[in-house]
Amino acid sequence: MAADLWFESQHRAGDDIVARGNRLAGGWRRLGLEEGNVVALLLRNDPVFADAIAACRVAGIYYCPINWHFTAAEVRFVLEDSGARVLLVHADLLDAVRAAVPPGVTVFAVGGTDPDAIEYEPWLAAQPPYDGPRVAPRGHLAYTSGTTGRPKGVLREPFPLGTMDDQLARMRSVVAQSIGIVPGCRALMSAPLYHSAPGVFIQQALQMAERLVLTARFDAEQVLALVEQHRIDVLYLVPIMYVRLLKLPPEVRARYDLSSIRFVASTGSPCAPEVKRAMLEWLGPVIHETYASSEAGMVTVATPADAAARPGTAGRPIDAAQLRILDADGNACATGEVGLVYVRQPAYPDFTYLNNDAARRAIDRDGLISLGDMGYVDADGYLFICDRASDMVISGGVNIYPAEIEHQLVRYPGVADCAVFGVPDDEYGERLHGVVEPMPDTAIDPAAVTEWLRERLSGFKVPRTIEIARLPRDETGKLAKRKLRDQHWAGRGRRV
Repeated sequence: MAADLWFESQHRAGDDIVARGNRLAGGWRRLGLEEGNVVALLLRNDPVFADAIAACRVAGIYYCPINWHFTAAEVRFVLEDSGARVLLVHADLLDAVRAAVPPGVTVFAVGGTDPDAIEYEPWLAAQPPYDGPRVAPRGHLAYTSGTTGRPKGVLREPFPLGTMDDQLARMRSVVAQSIGIVPGCRALMSAPLYHSAPGVFIQQALQMAERLVLTARFDAEQVLALVEQHRIDVLYLVPIMYVRLLKLPPEVRARYDLSSIRFVASTGSPCAPEVKRAMLEWLGPVIHETYASSEAGMVTVATPADAAARPGTAGRPIDAAQLRILDADGNACATGEVGLVYVRQPAYPDFTYLNNDAARRAIDRDGLISLGDMGYVDADGYLFICDRASDMVISGGVNIYPAEIEHQLVRYPGVADCAVFGVPDDEYGERLHGVVEPMPDTAIDPAAVTEWLRERLSGFKVPRTIEIARLPRDETGKLAKRKLRDQHWAGRGRRV
């Protein structure tokens, strides 16, 4: 089956999505694209993503979503590094990146016209269906920056056609447990599709859901209204969305019938136990948190029962997933001891970093990979994530994990987002500094924030200084702590 797609006032039947995907795959073939090639999408949330996903499954081509907030230089890097042969771009975004498009890339203007591009809809309507050989389906080529340097393209190997049915069954088991997509469900996606997890969510929803509702952006009250209107039973939210939903006035939250919700999927960043508890009290036992990454896939899941019994856990391994906690020398850590998290999810085929296989080898240990996350496992095998190794602050010999502080800070009224990190301190080596980005038209007093935190955290965990500023983002659209830290550590001979 193929899901019906609803986007604002648009509605596309599942059969129409399949037909458009077949025509797009046929058009790519006639442009000379072959199995394993890459097309780039510089798009806001748009039904054209569904066209590309369907076509990639047919033609064996990867689609590479690019953050439309990128500078021209950042867009050029991704286009060149990925080797994209085609660029689908919203027409009104093309002016800003026109000079960044490498020679030989065929450009399609979506939602408008441009003298240097092919108008997408008329071109697509004229293409006959794909008539090439059966090939292994492909998905998205996700770019992830990790903690340093340029973003890296995560290029996943295709499933061999001979093992396709078995692999898909394993994958669908993982998907059902981690993000709740099952045949016949009704799904809602309001996060940006240039991020990895939303891309995985809609890929699966388009194949299995009865209905997929896509929004242009996240609006807390709109999400509640759409859940009621479409009787949504599974949706994807991240912790900052939880916070904004919880900040809606109680009378607004009570206005909508949310009884259809069966599964809320969350991944990308750990959720503060207090926030998750508040969501569970509101919506009932539907919140599921997954430890996942573009490289590893979905590794663990914490069910609502897990969250109630073990606040803060990221859950246990899904199906045959492997999980180990190792120290810096590669030795296994004792139960409850914090170390580097190493994982493998065999439901996914292996990957490399495009044009950077050395970086792929560097994170591998005995077939498992680590992305630098610090965590521990309890006696029953439940994973707890503390923070990234690069984010840990050592102040006066004490290890402090900023994620715990950020979980509290983001709950302060008027906070849109925040970051806590270490800055140089002559006495303690480094001290905690917080940067708070307020919501639009909101004033926040740093002294009031400090006092608020003192009521909720141990004194040594309260940042000595708090700054009100707009937070920088890296090439993948994630908050870039590296850029914040570098301003304070520039010129220092060493980092502690």
